[in-house]
Amino acid sequence: IARDCPIAVLTRSAAGCVIVQGSEVHAAPAYPVSKVVDVTGAGDLFAAGFLYGYTSGKPLAKCAQLGAVAAAEIISHMGARPEINLRSHAQALELL
Repeated sequence: IARDCPIAVLTRSAAGCVIVQGSEVHAAPAYPVSKVVDVTGAGDLFAAGFLYGYTSGKPLAKCAQLGAVAAAEIISHMGARPEINLRSHAQALELL
């Protein structure tokens, strides 16, 4: 992967994600949810949170947390649109 792509992120549902950057491999946990209702949009929201952190210069662990929090919010209800302000939620969790 490192030859063709400087970074890769593999999501693993409840098992969190794996981030591969060069020769380094990092595993990060999923954000806990009380009940999974609908997984539509989970990958998109994870990517949005992760990429927001990445393009903002956050450490990879923080990027993974941002992605996990966004994905957790979206799977806790029906539909692929967040029901809360994700920025405010991330700030409350001290991720931003």
